[in-house]
Amino acid sequence: MKKIATIFLILLSFSFNSSFAQKDNISNQNTDSVAVVYFIKEITPENVLKLYKAMGVELKGNIGVKIHFGEDGNKNYLNPELTRPLMEYTKASWVETNVLYVGKRRFTDSHIKLAKEHGFTFAPIDILDKDSEIEYSTNGMGLKHYKKIKSGSGFENYDGYIIYSHFKGHGSAGFGGAIKNLAMGFASPGGKMAQHASDVPVITDASKCIKCSNCINNCPANAISYVNDEITIDKNKCIGCAKCIAECPKRIIKPENTKLESNVFLERLVEYAYVFTKKKPMVYINVLANISSSCDCSARAPLPFTQDIGMLASKDIVAIEKASHDLVAKGHNCEDAFLKESGVSGLGQINYAQELKMGTMKYKLVEIK
Repeated sequence: MKKIATIFLILLSFSFNSSFAQKDNISNQNTDSVAVVYFIKEITPENVLKLYKAMGVELKGNIGVKIHFGEDGNKNYLNPELTRPLMEYTKASWVETNVLYVGKRRFTDSHIKLAKEHGFTFAPIDILDKDSEIEYSTNGMGLKHYKKIKSGSGFENYDGYIIYSHFKGHGSAGFGGAIKNLAMGFASPGGKMAQHASDVPVITDASKCIKCSNCINNCPANAISYVNDEITIDKNKCIGCAKCIAECPKRIIKPENTKLESNVFLERLVEYAYVFTKKKPMVYINVLANISSSCDCSARAPLPFTQDIGMLASKDIVAIEKASHDLVAKGHNCEDAFLKESGVSGLGQINYAQELKMGTMKYKLVEIK
């Protein structure tokens, strides 16, 4: 009987490992399993492609590489040349969405122009919310914070995504990696506003209103009007699209300045990322270079606080974030490098993502020479 039981366990183990290694297995990992995270120390264009191939996944159809083009003035964003072999091999497009705050990345034309100025010239660029936004219901998902999420409508145009993330610090999230790249990066401006504070913007100083009516004329919900000769937003009508923020020439309409508890903000990020991972096949590449305490959205991001470490790839979003966090902590000789440098820990992202069964914190690091 012992011999039969042993043979059964061996066969069961073989079956599990074979299933895990199948090329089309891009689904979320069971939290009881051990995920494979591939690692290369040398940061080169050829090695980015090598990491993608190491995962054993060949995404088919129209593929998007989710990327950050870097804020105007930022010096830490990743060199686009790192993605050249990957883009040529997959015939993918770079994809991104417009940001919430006013600047070159707020509007599609100037966003693309800035991307090209930063060297993103050798593959198509697609701003996913250039036409409109789309809403996804979260019914039945067991989420704490959202009944719906908002994305650019172009998200539906792709058959799969490579989430290519610069792993670095962030003043509110602790760190920005694959989870934040998904959560904020695929969200429309209205979705970004919902993550940061609330769905309804506020008028900060009505006395500065010049009564141009730009916000009124561009509000798709007819939620803005003059009440007693003062510009007013009807919270019951507002759909949180953030269009008025972009249209106001005096910049007096802004997201509500609500200070969220740190764990609430991290959970909101994770829930947005969770929904996106349920919609399309995705794999993840994190680049651990130019690691500063601030993100690529900052025009004046500080210099890196530690050395470049390398690049990681995995089919498991939780595992790759945990491995990235561990490697940065080890390189900075501490338990939580981002807590040390910015005063904010991002570990809540990883913990909540595992709680939602997006993946596992148990990983095996496989170094590729």
